[in-house]
Amino acid sequence: MVAIGLLVGVLLGTSVVVARTVGFLHSVVNFSNPFTIVQHEIAPPPGSIAWKLRHGQQVNLLMLGDGGLENDSPLLTDTIMVVMIDPGSKRIVEASVPRDLWVKMDAWGDGRTYSQKINVANQVGGSDAEWPGKKAEYTGKDGGGHLATHMVNQVTGVQFDKYVTVDFKAFRDIVDAVGGIDITLDGPLDDCHYPDYHNGYINHGVPPGYPCPAGAGIHFNAGLQHISGEQALEIARSRDASEPDQATDFGRAKRQQTIVNAIRHKAASAGALVKAPQLMNALQKNFTTDMDLNDLKALYDFAGSLPDSSITRVALTDTDLLTSYVPYQRGSCGDRQLYVLCPEDQSYQVLHRYFASLFIDLKVAAEKAPIQVANASRSSLDLQDRVTTTLRPFNLNLGAGVRQPLRATSIVYDYSGGAYPQTAAWLGTYFKAPVQPAPPAAGGSTGFVVVLGSDYANAWYGLG
Repeated sequence: MVAIGLLVGVLLGTSVVVARTVGFLHSVVNFSNPFTIVQHEIAPPPGSIAWKLRHGQQVNLLMLGDGGLENDSPLLTDTIMVVMIDPGSKRIVEASVPRDLWVKMDAWGDGRTYSQKINVANQVGGSDAEWPGKKAEYTGKDGGGHLATHMVNQVTGVQFDKYVTVDFKAFRDIVDAVGGIDITLDGPLDDCHYPDYHNGYINHGVPPGYPCPAGAGIHFNAGLQHISGEQALEIARSRDASEPDQATDFGRAKRQQTIVNAIRHKAASAGALVKAPQLMNALQKNFTTDMDLNDLKALYDFAGSLPDSSITRVALTDTDLLTSYVPYQRGSCGDRQLYVLCPEDQSYQVLHRYFASLFIDLKVAAEKAPIQVANASRSSLDLQDRVTTTLRPFNLNLGAGVRQPLRATSIVYDYSGGAYPQTAAWLGTYFKAPVQPAPPAAGGSTGFVVVLGSDYANAWYGLG
């Protein structure tokens, strides 16, 4: 989005509205009368992205990455990312939604539904001949994007303003058009089960998760490196790395977010006039969005130069709010023939509350109050760890979770003597629990202990 926003800004700002440019703009965005574009630049329509950013209102976008024509399933989305922008505090949240999340699609007006992984939503919406009878908003050019947006909204509760889809080719070509990008990997990445472009794998003889023989598959060292478009795609797509931490949903989401941020940096610093032709070639046939020029220009103006510290990164995985499907367990989520992820709370209410809380008051994080989560419910042995994991993106001072004797209701104990008023208020609201001074025999704690009772565990699992 930053790359195309930069391109739009250059094309409009330098009056390069010639045949080549007009063709590009008609292909990738909702291109209207040039006079209307100028009018909306001066006075954006109420409710538009440009208007919201100008008036301090939150903007929510869905970013999708699909395989395109180079892939055997061109419309399946490998990457699903929620981008939430708070112009008031100049912060952005990037939240990765795993492609394997199981959902029930309600794309038809007659009440029919189709249960499948969430990465199929773009395909259902984008294939009118294969999936007839859909609601009008899930057909045509934007059908795939709008159905994917609808499904991610159901899961997260986030109301989206617009979406953008980039396929593998555009992804590679954007990186190459800006001269490659610099990224830092926390650890090495080896994957000899990486897909090729012929419905197979680079080294199909090695099972997923096993060490790669020398020279087999893909390999990247830990640390800072300059990569090309093809290498960026390999790092973003790898699912069966030999390294356990890289093979997880969290590891994959983190790599994708790192690459997106590196593209943002490079696009914002690139010599735009020099890069304009390459960017147009990269995007013209492999980029889909329901945004218009003013939306893209406003996003670039806002986000292009934000520091990394303004971005919070979140990934939904089976270590926090999701769980791997186990046949015959509670609920109706999943298919025994597939690897899928299911929400711990299949009503999505916990996920909705979580996403609504991601822009935590900066005063709370600034207090750096020590916080520990204690599980006093009988519902799960690891609830304290899961809840602690969900709190880490809030930049709080968190200790390791612990178990405590059973109790029915949740409570927040304040051992600080009132030293952290902002944190106390936030914890009470977030956990819907009273905040009480710690009893005299508290020990040496100087912060908070959030005790999760059966009431919280029931809500976490959608049981009440």
